[in-house]
Amino acid sequence: MSNTQENRTRSGSIPNVRPKVLRPFHTSEVKILLLENINTTAIDAFKKQGYQVETYTKALVGDELIEKIKDVHVIGIRSKTKLTKAVLDEAKNLLAIGCFCIGTNQVDLKTAANKGIAVFNSPFSNSRSVAEMVIGEVITLARQLGDRNTEMHQGIWNKVSKNCYEIRHKVLGIVGYGHIGSQLSVLAEAMGMTVYFYDILQIMPLGQAKPVDSLEQLLGISDFVSLHVPETEDTKNMIGENEIMKHMKKGAFLLNNARGTIVQIPALIKGLHSGHLGGAAIDVYPKEPASNGPHFNEYPELLTAKNLILTPHIGGSTEEAQRMIGIEVSSALTKFINEGSSLGAVNFPEIDLRAISQDDKDTVRVLHVHRNIPGVLRTINEIFSNHNVEKQYSDSRDEIAYVMADISNVTQEHLDSLYHAITATPANIRTRVLY
Repeated sequence: MSNTQENRTRSGSIPNVRPKVLRPFHTSEVKILLLENINTTAIDAFKKQGYQVETYTKALVGDELIEKIKDVHVIGIRSKTKLTKAVLDEAKNLLAIGCFCIGTNQVDLKTAANKGIAVFNSPFSNSRSVAEMVIGEVITLARQLGDRNTEMHQGIWNKVSKNCYEIRHKVLGIVGYGHIGSQLSVLAEAMGMTVYFYDILQIMPLGQAKPVDSLEQLLGISDFVSLHVPETEDTKNMIGENEIMKHMKKGAFLLNNARGTIVQIPALIKGLHSGHLGGAAIDVYPKEPASNGPHFNEYPELLTAKNLILTPHIGGSTEEAQRMIGIEVSSALTKFINEGSSLGAVNFPEIDLRAISQDDKDTVRVLHVHRNIPGVLRTINEIFSNHNVEKQYSDSRDEIAYVMADISNVTQEHLDSLYHAITATPANIRTRVLY
């Protein structure tokens, strides 16, 4: 081997680029407000970034919420805190919202987008926890374990086998074959169940699960019906008296671990008290208490129903799920704050750019949220014309558009004029410059 070959440096297939640590221009120290006992993995992640973090174990409402949200840059919530238009109107510095859960219906997404506030959630991390809980509920309902447990706590010995069943060879009907529904499908098959599902999308089944053409068809063949759909205008009141009393099999079981508005409570009560339903498991409700305590008093007729499992919206409440949710949402929020990446946002154009190299000393990143109208890019690029545009990406979603651009040859003296020129454009909603 020649000396030339010996001294030659091998280049890897992955470029060894050290990313530049960007700082916000024209923004004070980042303040984070975390409500509803967000997992410590998120708190630790934010503190590691040097952010100011304030935490509360409960949801905030009314004037207290408005007062706290006024000067924060990021708020993290779960399902109980309601971020309405009235609340968001007071959040002058808010850049992003983290929903440390699957659902985002507690946030006015359109108002947030119109203010340049990106909303992130955790669509995957608690899927296993919910799926496992459903399996537990299926077995508990099939064996009437809830009622036997209550009786034993009252000193009543009631050893019966009537209307108690194995779940093997029973039919599980899944409404909504997404992340949770598909995981549930696999677990149920492992228990010996036959799985059918209904979804408005064409989804490839896992294992031996089979799709059906309509909700009514699924209800008619299922011994257990488990709901796993989001809250939309199409799913509100999806399961009512017609579906329970006319389409579900007599003696079948209904499980709702999705959203409280999907099942009409009066219809559920009728199905249970009439004996048409063999039982039910409900984890979510149209109205839920804002805090723990003796506050569950909206549905007294549910409390007297037989073979009914009532749980306080805990489908995703496991240590494992909350830890993973904390990591997933805090990572998305950190990337949005530090780099401008909006990947995973539910109300916002999803865009990203590769990192600026540490060697690019005079390169800055411009993050421009604007109204989606003609001519904006032309105007912005005219402002950029005295500099070199290294890379640029733009996308839109409904009335909102988002531009990310890395601009080189920008000195400290140029930062102020560049920032004010962009924020002065008529379509500007929110502009940040990272340098």
